[in-house]
Amino acid sequence: MTKRRVVITGLGGISPIGNTLEDILESLKTSKCGIDIIESFNIEDFQIKLAGQVKDLDPLEYLDRKSINRMDRVNILGLIAGIKSIEDSNINLDDIDKNRAGVYISSGIGGLETIEREKEKGMDKGYERISPFFIPMSIVNLTASHLASYFGFHGFCICPVTACAGSNSAIGEGFRSIKDGYSDIILAGGAEASITPLGIGGFSSMKALSKQANKERASIPFDKERSGFVMGEGAGVLVLEELNHAKKRNAKIYGEIIGYGSTCDAGHITQPNSEGIYAALAMANAILEGNIDKSQVDYINAHGTSTPLNDKYETLAIKRVFGEGYKDIYVSSTKSMTGHLLGASGAIEALITLLAIKNNIIPPNINYKVNDPECDLNIVENKYIEGRINYALSNSLGFGGHNVSLLFKRWEE
Repeated sequence: MTKRRVVITGLGGISPIGNTLEDILESLKTSKCGIDIIESFNIEDFQIKLAGQVKDLDPLEYLDRKSINRMDRVNILGLIAGIKSIEDSNINLDDIDKNRAGVYISSGIGGLETIEREKEKGMDKGYERISPFFIPMSIVNLTASHLASYFGFHGFCICPVTACAGSNSAIGEGFRSIKDGYSDIILAGGAEASITPLGIGGFSSMKALSKQANKERASIPFDKERSGFVMGEGAGVLVLEELNHAKKRNAKIYGEIIGYGSTCDAGHITQPNSEGIYAALAMANAILEGNIDKSQVDYINAHGTSTPLNDKYETLAIKRVFGEGYKDIYVSSTKSMTGHLLGASGAIEALITLLAIKNNIIPPNINYKVNDPECDLNIVENKYIEGRINYALSNSLGFGGHNVSLLFKRWEE
């Protein structure tokens, strides 16, 4: 069977650096830091003070009050991002076969805000008094289900949960579904809303979060002074479409996805493989599927969490794949701008990568000051670079040893 080509025809993002494509692109060009003091709960007794929060979003512009009341914040963010992606794609929903349209949306944690609130209500009033919507508001797959219901998509509706690699897994599996002939259109990405007392407390207790009070020195991937990641929230959804299906409706095309690599360290539950072996294999497999030479990769949007071990081991993985050629590849982690969106990070970073390809810019790794000899990559320091990207990798690594790499190509006839 002939493999089909898959292009990206729509993008929707809700992020700490903007809720429209125009705002996100402008943030990349101005090196905007979306990290600030946590406002969603009282942080007086918390060591962690900073997060990457979504701002200036009114859900009532997209959803009715009844629907909002029956959803967790993670569902709301994901649904709005999906609505934005379909609007951006200009798809006429009456003209497509909805049995061949699907949804692959991930989340690392799901409805954590609901879980916390209903737990407190149960302790106070009795557990049989909690909301009848508690379960559907908290389970991880419901954002995908909400999107499928909203658009009437009857094809695959799947929620791959691979921790912080989740939305890259969703994009990769959606890509394969179209490539192998099972679908024509897939909404793919992820959503996360875990800036809550339990979310911050949980990651803080495992010493994963930066305690920095200065937002310009908190999320600093590959910088020698990095001390942990900064929690972010948001959602990103890509419209993946079979090439001929897109061309028949004269769709605009942001880029093409040509490779997907997915591996597992099968080792420590939170610490990456110390030699970068399997993260490297994910990148190598994406390049192999894309049928290009590794020297053709121009840019890597790194996982780059700003934790001491991740950035060191991801550097080793990049060197393992590219050898001395690593010095010629631009690398940045846009988590320096957004914080770490957990299961939604890959989707926002894929969206950023596609905007970069389309607009001839190379995104910055902001607030970078102190070189680390163990992270001696070709870092895009602090300001974007004007330049043409023909091929770009976007990496996501997750707890449990999940490694996912996507290979994007500039769109050309």
